[in-house]
Amino acid sequence: MTRRVAILISGGGSNMVSLVDSMAAVDHPAKPVLVLANDPAAGGLAKAQARGVATAVVEHRPFGKDREAFEAKLLEALDAAQPDMICLAGFMRVLTPFFVEKWAGRMLNIHPSLLPKYKGLNTHARAIEAGDGEAGCSVHEVTAELDGGPILGQARVPILAGDTPEALAARVLPLEHQLYPEVLRRYAAGDRTPVHLP
Repeated sequence: MTRRVAILISGGGSNMVSLVDSMAAVDHPAKPVLVLANDPAAGGLAKAQARGVATAVVEHRPFGKDREAFEAKLLEALDAAQPDMICLAGFMRVLTPFFVEKWAGRMLNIHPSLLPKYKGLNTHARAIEAGDGEAGCSVHEVTAELDGGPILGQARVPILAGDTPEALAARVLPLEHQLYPEVLRRYAAGDRTPVHLP
C-alpha cells in the first residue's frame, strides 16, 4: 500500500523538494498528496506546484496566540487530502499536544543538530560555541516534547576551525537532503531502523 504524505513548510522548502523528488521513484512506498504552508509567501509552494503536488495555506497570524484554533484549521486542510503521514520540513510552528497526539506514530521532522543536543533554534551557533567537534542533522518521530521523539536517522559533519553558523549550516543542508528522503522511504515501508550517514 502506497503511503500518502503531507509535507508542512514555512519557507523555501528545500527539504520538501528533496522529499517530493525522492517519491517520484517508481518503487517508492509513498507519494506526496499535499504541501501545506503557514505563510502564503512561502517559496516552497511554487516549487511544489511545479512538481504537480497540491498545495494549501493556513496562515497562522490571524489566530494570534490561539495555537489550537490554528491547528484545527490545519487539520481541516489535512483531512481534505487524507494523508497517512506528515513530514515537517522547515515548519516553523511549535505544534501542541492537541495536534501531535492525532498524528502520533505518523509524523516525522528534520532538525539541524545531533539530537538530543541543541533542541530548538540556533543549533549551529550553539554547537560552535560549545566547542563541539562535529554537528549534523537528525530525523525523528514527532512527539509532544519539542525535538524529543525517537531518532530515526542522523548525518554528521566535522566542525572546522573558524566555522561560522552560516558556513556550518551550508555544509549540513546537503546532508539533510540525503537523510530525510532515506528515512522517509524506510519509515513508509514500516522500517524504523535508524539511518546513519557519515
